[in-house]
Amino acid sequence: MAATAERSGEQDGQDTHLLEGHKFMVPKREILAVPDMGKWKRSQAYADYMGFILTLNEAVKGKKLSSEFKVSEAVEQLVCLLDMMDRWIEEVPPVDQPQRFGNKAFRTWCARLEKEAPALVSRMLPERLHEAAPEATTYLLESVGNATRIDYGTGHEVAFASFLCCLCKIGFLDANDQAAIVFKVFERYLCVMRRLQQTYRMEPAGSQGVWGLDDFQFLPFLWGSAQLIDHPRLEPKHFVDPAVVNEHHKDYLFFQCIHFINQMKTGPFAEHSNQLWNVSAVVSWSKVNTGLVRMYRAECLEKFPVIQHFKFGSLLSIQPVAK
Repeated sequence: MAATAERSGEQDGQDTHLLEGHKFMVPKREILAVPDMGKWKRSQAYADYMGFILTLNEAVKGKKLSSEFKVSEAVEQLVCLLDMMDRWIEEVPPVDQPQRFGNKAFRTWCARLEKEAPALVSRMLPERLHEAAPEATTYLLESVGNATRIDYGTGHEVAFASFLCCLCKIGFLDANDQAAIVFKVFERYLCVMRRLQQTYRMEPAGSQGVWGLDDFQFLPFLWGSAQLIDHPRLEPKHFVDPAVVNEHHKDYLFFQCIHFINQMKTGPFAEHSNQLWNVSAVVSWSKVNTGLVRMYRAECLEKFPVIQHFKFGSLLSIQPVAK
């Protein structure tokens, strides 16, 4: 977020200056084999991405989804884009097919996004940022799941966070938007992804089953635990109580995720979500949050099956961090 600039009239010229002569590029894969993971961990992209995640983590500490926060025109435009993607689900109903999972109508939905997203993103950005649209759009297209396998996982979630990170780096979003990025934009993205998963019966991508934190998401648990740090009443042990979850899921992303799991899965929580059950034994939300940051690095960002699909451009660069 440090690279972003305010959107005031005074700062518009600064944005233009920051981007003057910048060569945007369509992102491409660079991590093609396990030994390439070293390049990723040393890259400017890794440093910028993790810095972005941790900045937002700080921005939402101790805040409810219903807290007051600035909602800029840029944030509203992103929510409108996600609203449109949501409406397309109604316009592309599932098809009758013998397979229970992986409804092929998802491919039709993806084809529509691929066709329309470039113009939608370009139209959303001010004219001075139009050259950045193809680069940013690549991450949006990668963020909804895989059309061939009809699956979705944390790598796709990484792509959406990368999309938002790029919009920050070019100054479309700024430091004043941090809470709204999580509470308005990312929360709306989550709703759309859950609807896609349910409507088209998408498979979890690379799921570890009961030994994974969740079938599809990670960031709402990480940022959601930050929201609950120093809460006067709610402790980690409370999220396994459905009554407490029902009462608080509209205020906290973590409880929202548990509420969704409770709707989707049956049987004892400790059996279908063992890793989360273990998290409920941690003594404080601060320790949960610290642990989830470590786990996110280890289980998502440092796993080849996830990062092999990541694409690098000029904004999230494969180049090593400058020393």
